Amino acid sequence: MNLSTAIILGIVQGLTELFPVSSSAHLVILQSFFADFRQPGVAFDVILHLGTLFAIVFYFRAEIINIARGLIPARILSVPSPVDAGVSRRFALLIVIGTIPVVFAGLLFRKTIHQTFESAQVAAFFLLITGLLLFLSDRVRNVRRETKEMTLTDSILIGLAQAFALLPGISRSGATITAAIFLKIDRAEAARFSFLLSVPAVCGAVILESGYLRYISSADILPYIAGFISAALAGFLSLKLFFLVIRKARLKYFAYYCWILGTLTLMLAGQ
Repeated sequence: MNLSTAIILGIVQGLTELFPVSSSAHLVILQSFFADFRQPGVAFDVILHLGTLFAIVFYFRAEIINIARGLIPARILSVPSPVDAGVSRRFALLIVIGTIPVVFAGLLFRKTIHQTFESAQVAAFFLLITGLLLFLSDRVRNVRRETKEMTLTDSILIGLAQAFALLPGISRSGATITAAIFLKIDRAEAARFSFLLSVPAVCGAVILESGYLRYISSADILPYIAGFISAALAGFLSLKLFFLVIRKARLKYFAYYCWILGTLTLMLAGQ
């Protein structure tokens, strides 16, 4: 794999992982067009996901620190716990509960999920479903609930949506954000919960697939580093832009994009 291929795929991962258009579908589709692309297992995909994970953690670093501080007893900290430590602990519980479905789905159906990543047609089909979810979510009204009003049931349902997004073409952010919107949670709050929910899920996926990293050849180290950096930078920029878009309920534009790309891919794959 050459350097330009790695950078292009990294930028695509950074944009599409955090925009609700399914990074997995884009990677499966694009990788099939790059004749020079090779990776042991899903090693390169793991590196790219690490890049976007870094972008998410950096973007939400203040909130993640507050959540962590809320979980640590005050007597252990050198500074007092935040006043809203109880809120932080409850938010952390919602994250944990929401992560459970994807853990079980990833462990139980790992081989089946891997097989679906071999087909651009499968990814394109599920991309059409992602578009439908995004389009319908824009039609939901009175979405005013805050994350502090979320129940454990809400967290489980959003977690199930995240598990469904293990399939290529089903956007993780798209599935979780639309699930939260259907539950009447404020759009910006839904996005915030979705991205924070992704942190343990992506960490778990990276750990689960990390065995492939030892097969990376020395000649591919530089492209892998370039892919990580480009994914991280593109991911951070897309996060800043996405929060401007979602507040105005404009997810339907991402839906149109998903439908166009999915349809074109199915047409080209069928030739």
